[in-house]
Amino acid sequence: MQNLNNLTKFFTLLIGTSFIVLVWVTSVNAQAQLTERSKLAINGIGPIRVGMTVDEASRSARIKLIIPSRSGSFDDDLCSYVHPQGLPKGISFMVAKGRIARVDIDNERITTLKGAKIGNTQEQIIKLYPGQIKITPHHYVGAPPQNGKYLTFVPKDAADKNYRIVFETSSNRVTRFRSGKLPEVEYIEGCS
Repeated sequence: MQNLNNLTKFFTLLIGTSFIVLVWVTSVNAQAQLTERSKLAINGIGPIRVGMTVDEASRSARIKLIIPSRSGSFDDDLCSYVHPQGLPKGISFMVAKGRIARVDIDNERITTLKGAKIGNTQEQIIKLYPGQIKITPHHYVGAPPQNGKYLTFVPKDAADKNYRIVFETSSNRVTRFRSGKLPEVEYIEGCS
């Protein structure tokens, strides 16, 4: 009887441990792939970080990043954009000097780590980041976007001083947002 109890305890422990390992591996794999559930941080999104090469970012996110031009390649010394082949849509990566410099979001399902997203009001953004939003007029005041502003999240942590999240608004609502390093994150027209 004692041996049966010990054997039952052993199998219970083995099954429980196997389940925990399976959940952990599944969780790690889900975080390692770029999806619409990936969260935008000041220094990247999901497994892709500012400073990675395009190849490193592709491997890290287990997704191919492509150049939306006819040439299919880019000059490491110039600024260009890449985006995921297939899904998720509405994510672009600015590449400057051969490395990811910023992430642009035009997808209504993607949020920041704090939950900010397209469609939020200016007031909602300010509440999500109390005391850390710098508000400036949109560069093209008077032209679309009407009554636009830039709401820029400025981190307090000294380690993050060279990063920002910039929310673009029109008629008091977020229309797009981006994160990355200075100065690229503040370029108004991307690589133009």
